[in-house]
Amino acid sequence: MYYHYPYYQYDPYQHLRQFPQYPQSEIMAEQFIKQPLYPHLKTKTLQTIKPFVQYGLQEAKATSFSHALTEVAAMSYLLGKGMDPQTAYFTVESWEVNEMF
Repeated sequence: MYYHYPYYQYDPYQHLRQFPQYPQSEIMAEQFIKQPLYPHLKTKTLQTIKPFVQYGLQEAKATSFSHALTEVAAMSYLLGKGMDPQTAYFTVESWEVNEMF
């Protein structure tokens, strides 16, 4: 017996759900994107975040990876909102009390 399902029940990415540990966006990028997106932003972006990455790696040694990633993510978010790197750093550090948020 044939059942007709409306198109809105069809999930074209259903096959991607078999890899719950692997983000869908990364699978899609690997399959569909053959060139870097926005290559003109790559160098500036990586140069801007490099000090934060280095800071996070050092911070993780003294605290935890979760804490360090939270700090670096918060700083990066503030950078994206237009804050300069030094202010982003001081702002996130000011939110900490005894190495906890």
